[in-house]
Amino acid sequence: MTIKELAYSAQQHVQASTGASFKRAHIYELLAASFGFNSHAAFGVNSVLTELRPNDRQVVPQGTLINRRCIELGYRPETATLATSALESFLTERQIGAASISTLISRLRGESPNQDDEPEYDEDELFDPADEAFGPILLDGLDAATSKGNALAHYALALIYAPDDEHDPDAGSSYWYEQGQQGRVLTGVEKEWAEAHASRLAHAEKYAHHLKEAGRLGHQDALLDLAERFDDPSFFEQPGHDVDADPAAVAAIAERMGRPADARHWLTRAAESGDTDAMLQLIEEHDQGDLQRCWTWAYLSQLVGTDLTRGAHYAINEDGSDYDDDVGGPAYVAGRDGVNIEPLAPAQDAAARLAAQKLFEQIEQNAR
Repeated sequence: MTIKELAYSAQQHVQASTGASFKRAHIYELLAASFGFNSHAAFGVNSVLTELRPNDRQVVPQGTLINRRCIELGYRPETATLATSALESFLTERQIGAASISTLISRLRGESPNQDDEPEYDEDELFDPADEAFGPILLDGLDAATSKGNALAHYALALIYAPDDEHDPDAGSSYWYEQGQQGRVLTGVEKEWAEAHASRLAHAEKYAHHLKEAGRLGHQDALLDLAERFDDPSFFEQPGHDVDADPAAVAAIAERMGRPADARHWLTRAAESGDTDAMLQLIEEHDQGDLQRCWTWAYLSQLVGTDLTRGAHYAINEDGSDYDDDVGGPAYVAGRDGVNIEPLAPAQDAAARLAAQKLFEQIEQNAR
C-alpha cells in the first residue's frame, strides 16, 4: 500500500463515519496531528508513516490534536469529534505508526538512538534491508520525502539499499545473470540466481543514487560514505565538517585517498581526544619536523596512560593470536618500540608539557 492509498482509505473511512466531506489534503493534516505534529509539512521534515509489526511499540493516536486540527481546518465541533474517533480507530485497526527518519538512520548504522527519541521499534533490534520493517508505506514515505529534497530520507534509503556481503550465498550469480541478458532461457535455480543478482544490482544502483543525492544536499555522513565507498573528495573539500565519526577512521580514508593534509587534520583530532595510536602516527609520519609538537603528543600519551617513549612488546602465536603460557609452544614478539625524539630546550619542553596538560584537561572535561 502506498501513502496515497492509505490516505484515500482514511478519507473514505472518516467520511463514512461522519457523513461529511473531507478534502484529501485535510486528511494528511489530520494524520500528522495523530502523531503530535501541528502540520503535515512539519511531520514530513523528519517523519514518515509506517506499518507497525507485532513487537513494535503500539502508538496511541493523539485525539486531542486531531480534534483541534479538525476545527482549525473549518469543520464543525461535532464533525471534528466524530472524525477524531474514526481516524483513531482506523489507525489502530491498520496498525499505522510514525517513524523518525533520524532514528531509523541511527539504527541502520548500528548506533544507539538519541535518548530523547521515543523508539518506534524494539530497542534491541537492528534493521536488515530484507527485514519486513521496510514495508511499502515506509518506503513510499521515504521516496515521497526525497522528491521534496529531504537529505535525511535520501540517506535512509541509501542505507536500506546499501550492498550487503558480496560473499553471501544468496546474493545470486553474475554468470547466470549475464547468460540471461544474452538471451539464454533460464529455469529453476539458474533463474533464481540470475534474479537474485539482478536484484542486487538494482539495490546497488539505488544505493549510489540516494547516497549521492544526500551528499549533494549536504548530509555529512553521506559525504563521508561517498569518500569511503567511491573516493569522492567532496567531504574533505567542504569548508567545515559536522560529522559524528571516529576521526581516526576519517584519517584512514584520507590517507587511502592520498590526502596527507586531511589525514593529519583528522589524526590531530583523534589525538586530541586521547587516541594514542593517532599520537604515534603523528609523531612518526606527520609532525617529525616539529619537535615541540612531537613531545606534546609524547607527554599527552603519558597522561592518558600509554607512554609512547617506552616500548610495548608482547608474545603472540605464529598465527598472530595472543600467546598462552598454559598451552606453550613457540612464541613470537609483537608490539612496538618506544619513539625516539630528540630532546627539547628547557623552554620548549615546558611549553610542550603545558600544551599536553591543557589537552588532557580538555579530554577529562569531555568525558564527564
